[in-house]
Amino acid sequence: MLELEKALKVSIYVADGETYHGVARASAMLDFLFYRGVAGATVFNGVAGFGADHHLHTASLVDVSDRLPVKLEFVDTSAKVEEILPKLREICGSGMIEVQETKIVKAANSKPGDAEPAVAHHKVEGKAKLLRIYIDEKDKWRTKSLHEALVEALRANDIAGVTVYKAILGYGSGRQIHQRHVFSEGASLMLTVIDEEEKISNFMPILDKMMTNGLVVTSDVDVITYRYGSSSQSSPSRKDSDA
Repeated sequence: MLELEKALKVSIYVADGETYHGVARASAMLDFLFYRGVAGATVFNGVAGFGADHHLHTASLVDVSDRLPVKLEFVDTSAKVEEILPKLREICGSGMIEVQETKIVKAANSKPGDAEPAVAHHKVEGKAKLLRIYIDEKDKWRTKSLHEALVEALRANDIAGVTVYKAILGYGSGRQIHQRHVFSEGASLMLTVIDEEEKISNFMPILDKMMTNGLVVTSDVDVITYRYGSSSQSSPSRKDSDA
């Protein structure tokens, strides 16, 4: 919520039919402002007006123009406006941006029940090892699918988490394009694991015995974990599943 202080009011004028990367410019700016933490913004649809082309545009029930003016307006601190203005200029295109000094005499209050109360979160950072295992969906280990056996083996060896991904398009050493269809089987799979380097190293001998065909890749990674509602200083690699 904005404090009672000096601020800037930004008004942006664009044509309703203009797009930015396939999205209406006003919508693109509204999304940008929302995810950059701007206090609030409003979009107004014009019913009549003209712009740089000096053509008068009007809207009626019979003839609705797609070149009517659209105005987006928001109020925030000078620091916030300065931070986001370059991107707004880019999204605005041939439109106009107006910035005015203003003073907030009463800040808006959220209505009860409008938003969930903020939950404290804790950020944990650290070093870890990333393990990627590439196999085929048809691969077996003893009597079960290899990817299911690998998940069970990883869990049994106290690995923090694993996720199995199924490929939808790609090619391998044969240079032949493979595309997954609705009823197809035998797609390529990728298992990703993130944990401490020592635990990954200890699992490698087990992996060697289970793998007969495929590719295994390891790399060093920086891990950032967000834990909500807790300030526990647990290891960043200990989580329900990999990132």
